[in-house]
Amino acid sequence: MKKIFTVSALLAAFSLQAQFTVSIQAPAEFKDQDAILYTLNGSKDIIVSQEKAKNNTWTFKYPQNYMGMMKVYFPGSNNTFNFISENKNVNVKLETQNNKVTNIVYLDEANDIMSKTQEGSQKKELILPALSQIKEYYKDNTEFGKALKAEISRLSGGSSNIDQAQHPFIFYYNTNSAKYLSNDNSKKATQEEIINFIDKSNDMLETSSLLRPILVSYLNTGGNTNVGASVDKLLDRLKVETPRGQTVLSELIDIFDVYDMKEYKDKYLSLAKNLKCTITDRLASTLKSNANVEIGAVFPNNKFQSAVNTTAKSLYDIKADKKVIVFWSSTCSHCETELPQLLAKYTDLKAKNIQIVGLSLDVDKDSYTKKISAFPWVNDSELKGWNSSYVDTYNVHATPTYFILDANNKIINRPEHVGDVLEYFKLK
Repeated sequence: MKKIFTVSALLAAFSLQAQFTVSIQAPAEFKDQDAILYTLNGSKDIIVSQEKAKNNTWTFKYPQNYMGMMKVYFPGSNNTFNFISENKNVNVKLETQNNKVTNIVYLDEANDIMSKTQEGSQKKELILPALSQIKEYYKDNTEFGKALKAEISRLSGGSSNIDQAQHPFIFYYNTNSAKYLSNDNSKKATQEEIINFIDKSNDMLETSSLLRPILVSYLNTGGNTNVGASVDKLLDRLKVETPRGQTVLSELIDIFDVYDMKEYKDKYLSLAKNLKCTITDRLASTLKSNANVEIGAVFPNNKFQSAVNTTAKSLYDIKADKKVIVFWSSTCSHCETELPQLLAKYTDLKAKNIQIVGLSLDVDKDSYTKKISAFPWVNDSELKGWNSSYVDTYNVHATPTYFILDANNKIINRPEHVGDVLEYFKLK
């Protein structure tokens, strides 16, 4: 027992030693005090820790080896920015105006290189075609023609060589992004090449942000008529009981949900539910968020932040024969079309003791406040956009998203559009 205790003590002591630190500097005018650090698993942000500012600086100590994408989120002002870790100290300086981040200065070498590489890639993709067209109208011997030719030559050249030993994550990201997410049809990877990559890649696949777009690319290579066969082929190779197999399964379920491919979502969600192995946290979160919103499930309660048109403190405090829950946003064009139709029938709904509860994924308080002034139903928002707790709790992938609850908050219908809501209540 003494040996076990000694080893445990050593491990505990080691865990307190940071492998690297993330230091964020902000101007004195920046009012936020709290900041949250996230890592990445597939397409899911994973909370690491929350820190308070000391002299306008946040310092996060990360205790393990980590190479991949990270994110810092300031909940007070809803500012977010991304960066990378190569298991070395990260140093970032923020430039702000009116409590909004206007520019990010990467002071460590890895993030500086990554930022410049990304900027170069975007210019090559978006600007180079336009410059090539403009060139036809200018002679090479003019000053502008010379400058234009030089810029085209610079952008046409390959990305600067990244030393894999010095910057393993940047090399991994750039190499595989170019290979598996190319817009050039002549360079697109085959299904077999993508399967081999997903199967053999190291752990940076999960932390790189490449997994989901590569899976979408993989599905596209198989065509719409071979989706099931393509997925089965991939999962058979990966072995769905393995951690990577479960991460890929989780991502695929979400992809099918986003693209409204219900047949495939139900098939692979059922596969996930019936797994007999130990379930990873990543897949468990997908199973949980889907279970929360199944027909017949009790809709999870939501504690209101600053709800209007009600004195209720939470969703469960609202008493009605039926409730229509709508997740929406003031910047959502579909919401702009659909919610007025709900408004037109609001008096009829109230007469049937049906209450509407709008939960907004807005960020801008002024935009949200202006919009809800026209909506007489219960409205609330965390003003955190897609960082809202609604997203994971209620498996929200798009706005508007509707649920109909009975008097006991049980889900009795999941309408796809406002017309389905009105038809359900025979008001169409």
